[in-house]
Amino acid sequence: MSLNLSAIAVRERAVTLFFILLLAAAGAYAFIMLGRAEDPSFTIKTLTVTTAWPGATAREMQDLVAEPLEKRLQELTWYDRVETTTRPGYAYMTVTLKDSTPPSVVQEEFYQARKKLGDEARNLPSGVLGPFVNDEYSDVSFALYALKARGMPMREMARQAEVIRQDLLHVPGVKKINILGERPEQIFVEFSYAKLATLGVSAQGIVAALQRQNTVTPAGSIDTRGPRVFIRVDGAYDGVQAIAETPIVAAGRTLKLSDIAEVRRGYEDPPTYVIRHQGEPTIVLAAVMQEGWDGLALGKALKDRAAAIAKALPLGMSLDKVTDQAVNITSAVGEFMMKFAMALGVVLLVSLLSLGWRVGIVVAAAVPLTLAVVFLIMLETGRFFDRITLGALILALGLLVDDAIIAIEVMVVKMEEGMDRIKAAAYAWSHTAAPMLSGTLVTIAGFLPVGFARSTAGEYAGNIFWVVGFALIVSWIVAVLFTPYLGVKMLPAIKPIEGRSPRDLRHTELSAPARAHHLRGAPQVRNQRHCRHRFRAFRRRHGRAQTAVLPDIRPPRSAGGGSSAGRHQH
Repeated sequence: MSLNLSAIAVRERAVTLFFILLLAAAGAYAFIMLGRAEDPSFTIKTLTVTTAWPGATAREMQDLVAEPLEKRLQELTWYDRVETTTRPGYAYMTVTLKDSTPPSVVQEEFYQARKKLGDEARNLPSGVLGPFVNDEYSDVSFALYALKARGMPMREMARQAEVIRQDLLHVPGVKKINILGERPEQIFVEFSYAKLATLGVSAQGIVAALQRQNTVTPAGSIDTRGPRVFIRVDGAYDGVQAIAETPIVAAGRTLKLSDIAEVRRGYEDPPTYVIRHQGEPTIVLAAVMQEGWDGLALGKALKDRAAAIAKALPLGMSLDKVTDQAVNITSAVGEFMMKFAMALGVVLLVSLLSLGWRVGIVVAAAVPLTLAVVFLIMLETGRFFDRITLGALILALGLLVDDAIIAIEVMVVKMEEGMDRIKAAAYAWSHTAAPMLSGTLVTIAGFLPVGFARSTAGEYAGNIFWVVGFALIVSWIVAVLFTPYLGVKMLPAIKPIEGRSPRDLRHTELSAPARAHHLRGAPQVRNQRHCRHRFRAFRRRHGRAQTAVLPDIRPPRSAGGGSSAGRHQH
């Protein structure tokens, strides 16, 4: 006996109902727990390399620094191209891997790039700084917070920013916190060359004296019966005053640095860049989200932690939110959710209006059941609600009811032919399951190029194939398992229609007395040609495989050889 899933589902009704309720509850849970994101994640196959050589020309940077590094980078397995920009004393390279590079090997390629650049660094000219590799080029700031305090020194704000950074790093989902807009603190020694010439002191002598004083060198250790005692030589600078008291020898005399120069504390001048928020100098803390984290959950956690930090800040200092990706995610996902709900409502409404309320409910119930299972699969496979997955669900909505409509229509037709509803439900599997599955697989195959494209575009949009595939396969399972069960439970009592079954039409030839009685009462205008037209209409309606035997309705010829008009047999 062949396996009939529809018959099993109808026979084991308690088990089928249990699975329907279980899947509905699991789907609701998955819908709540599924992460939200504006766009799906994809791998950036780019890294940057920076080198500096103070005093070199742009041509020297290109020929002596950039070109040797480019040649080593060309040895990478998935190397595609490198774009180099040079200017006096500086070179910036952007290394791009092939678009077909598998995401799983990108980090290994970046590691090999670091190794090759490190090996080549020893061959670069003396005085070259770097190369400095940035393989976190793809990091995107999830949220930006502005720390500002009117009149407070920048160094105090920078120290407070470090405290806040350590606090925000404990928020689940935060990968790292970058501090932006900080101006490095510097010590300036300003002197007049005319004054130095009068005293017989050179600028090189002052620089050498500062370097000798501010060195940390080992001075040895003393072994005792107890712990070893390390000897340290004092002299390293620990403040501006210590720098000002540096001894400078000039023409046989020893002077303090403060006697011939001005020593002061300040900030990088000119600054690399300055960040202002609402017109005030600001230090910005940028939070980077971990891969695969729920953006809405991280946004809520950061909001709560930032509010707690703001309450504990010193008087006059504020922490304001500048941007938050969670707001964009909420807007984007909310818009797609609204469109998804509208599409779902249209599908359910059309099903109810076109099929009748009972049949329509059976067909419409297949949609939420299918979506519940799809949400559960998405949760287990680590997929989120984003532009691609929601778009794929909207695309699949119109296809989810096809199999259910076929299954329930077969049941209705068979019940009109006199078959009881149990056998009619089982008939859906034996005669329609395989064709429905074939059509489902053909539809899914149309999305194969998107799902298996070895490119960044395929990585970004690949979930169209997977989500549509999940939805259509699940809709077929729902149509052959749960739709027959719901049909048995919810379809009204359908009376057999006379002449509906092919078996009732195969032997419809009337007896001679009945035909004669029929001919006497039938209109003369109904001839045999009209009867054949009605038969062709019947075949188009009920299938060409179902045939009926037309009787010979021509009356016997009279003795005079005359003939009479044909009559139509009902």
